[in-house]
Amino acid sequence: MEITAALVKKLRDATNAGMMDCKKALVKADGDFAKAEKILKEMGLAAVAKRADRATNNGAVFTLVKDHKAVILEMSCETDFVARNKDFITLGQELCQDVLANSYTEIVPPLSAKVDDLITKIKENMALKRFNFFTFDANTLVSEYIHGEGTLGVLVTLKSADPEALKVEKVKEFAFDCALHVAAFSPLYLSADDVDEAYLKEQEEIFLYQAKTLDKPQNVIEGIVKGKLRKHLSEICFLEQPFVKDDSQSVKQMLAQISKEVGTTLSITDFINYRVGVEQ
Repeated sequence: MEITAALVKKLRDATNAGMMDCKKALVKADGDFAKAEKILKEMGLAAVAKRADRATNNGAVFTLVKDHKAVILEMSCETDFVARNKDFITLGQELCQDVLANSYTEIVPPLSAKVDDLITKIKENMALKRFNFFTFDANTLVSEYIHGEGTLGVLVTLKSADPEALKVEKVKEFAFDCALHVAAFSPLYLSADDVDEAYLKEQEEIFLYQAKTLDKPQNVIEGIVKGKLRKHLSEICFLEQPFVKDDSQSVKQMLAQISKEVGTTLSITDFINYRVGVEQ
């Protein structure tokens, strides 16, 4: 298979490895993109967990939590100037209200029509790129966080066995800090239980390849692989990551501590993380 410059660039964009390393990996893999990506990971030349493909578009993220309903929404546009435009921001907020009022679960003509109206006014292309809408019960607290001028937004869902605990200031503060944590550390999964088995197997193979180069006994190699896998999970799983406000404890440990302090069982059940121009 011909190793084109476009294929090399695609691999570089996906792994952040150097151009020559990407080309060598593709040659070794006979042009197979997935195999070449794995080769780079084995050699430690690529990010082990790269989930998002960066795009060049601008825009803003909006959130709204009201009456046991929540939405997170991304509007895209051509320039950062328009992303800061008052009419653009007002439209994003209005679309959030429309989604909640009508419980929309997908982009529908009434939403698109409002975007088209603003395009006509501003004379720049824009779009309602995506949104997530969900409802929640009295045992649930949804915390929201928008960074800066809307470059990223987060929703975190916290459940309590006792709904009264959700009114406690310490619990509300913790839920907000969790949203802040997601914004800062971009976890890929909620917990280790959510990680795809195929993904885990691939990472184990990569760590095994790396460990074998150390020329250690088999039992030592197995220990190294388990250690690397455990560390990797602590980097990509929300509940396993060191907590943003106290890195001596994991998010899971902080959750247990807060639960004990308020006398009920708290659990983080989900999170949504939107970043402008980044496909999750």
